[in-house]
Amino acid sequence: MNTVNTGTNPGDASELARQLALRMAEYLRRSGIAVGAHLVEQQFADEFKVSRTPVRRALGVLEDMGLVQREPNRGYFLRKLPPAHVRPALTDGAGLAEERYLRIADDRLAGRIEAHVTETALMQRYGMPRRELQRVLHRMEKEGWIERKPGHGWMFVPMPDSVEAHAQSYRFRMLFEPAALLEPGFRLVKVELQRIRRDQQSLLDGGVQRLSRARLFEMGSDFHNTVIGFSNNRFMIDAIHRVNAMRRLLEYRAKFDRERILGQCREHLRLLELLEQGARREAAEFMREHLDVVREQKTGLDPARNHSRDTVTAQL
Repeated sequence: MNTVNTGTNPGDASELARQLALRMAEYLRRSGIAVGAHLVEQQFADEFKVSRTPVRRALGVLEDMGLVQREPNRGYFLRKLPPAHVRPALTDGAGLAEERYLRIADDRLAGRIEAHVTETALMQRYGMPRRELQRVLHRMEKEGWIERKPGHGWMFVPMPDSVEAHAQSYRFRMLFEPAALLEPGFRLVKVELQRIRRDQQSLLDGGVQRLSRARLFEMGSDFHNTVIGFSNNRFMIDAIHRVNAMRRLLEYRAKFDRERILGQCREHLRLLELLEQGARREAAEFMREHLDVVREQKTGLDPARNHSRDTVTAQL
């Protein structure tokens, strides 16, 4: 496994600063922020639900890594995009946290958890230390499906978890994802395109059968997040991140078929080929058909659309 040398000894930066630095590096890599951009401390503080002090320390770690540069009286600026090999270090210890996150979500959607809960009750139910539970709850809060109650406890927000809601999420994506490929500011970032191509190929080479359902969802979301990021339209980029956060929950009620994921990976690779060829209009139509096919596969709605699978795969 590749690791990242932060350039610091254990005493040089707190564990929080190092972990936050890796999360910030991943955020910078995915967000499409241009090299040379000014990095605003408050933006990271809002994004990761922390104060500006740990953000400042994390920026120092990123400076030691050579990713950002500090200019006196001006702050920090992005020196270069973080490499993809930051990601393995970012996932250290994340497997158990992800498993518990998914278990809480599953229990909530199945009605096994009441709408109003306390941290103490959740700690006892899931055998989690308070700090770890709070990280999970803050992530859920950021994704918009739990809120802190005034005074004490937490409250789950009513969420659409029906098949029709899942279908609606895909129909929404069919509106803006193809449009993102036609944006005037659309620019391919070669290193990112190569990364998501490698990811999709790795799935075809056996990853689909080996990886967890949660990891497969993450890689599929990352593909679409990255492609929409090429649009350089901040509203579209924000939309795809929000809909994927919501869709994570809806996926619990979706049909899951690893063989169909193989087909989706092939379609992803074909989409990248079209974009590299500069055939953006064809790519946009291909994206719309791809999403429509996946919508039908996941929800089973509108069986009259069965010909869509043939329409897409005929182009592979």
